[in-house]
Amino acid sequence: MTTDTKTWIDVCAVDDVEIEDLIEVSHDGNTYAIYRSPDDTFHATDGHCTHEKVSLADGLVMDYVIECPMHNARFDYRTGEVKSAPACVNLKTFEVKREGDRILLAVG
Repeated sequence: MTTDTKTWIDVCAVDDVEIEDLIEVSHDGNTYAIYRSPDDTFHATDGHCTHEKVSLADGLVMDYVIECPMHNARFDYRTGEVKSAPACVNLKTFEVKREGDRILLAVG
């Protein structure tokens, strides 16, 4: 028997995130990036680039990719996969779900 150790936290309203954009949220000492894709789905990653731990909050979001504002490393925010150097470590991704007009993030 397995137990689900996920905790769902309310992080923002649906309207807080524009399509092809992100917002940064913090919880319990961790920073997350919440994205809204061109197909109006929501995704979440660690809030910092894996290359130099720079906040992704000011990065460019386009076509399911986040570009780090410092050194232009690119990641597919749906999977965390590195798409261009200088980053070589994937971003950690997190489950999100939409409940009404709220976005919930799985932590823990």
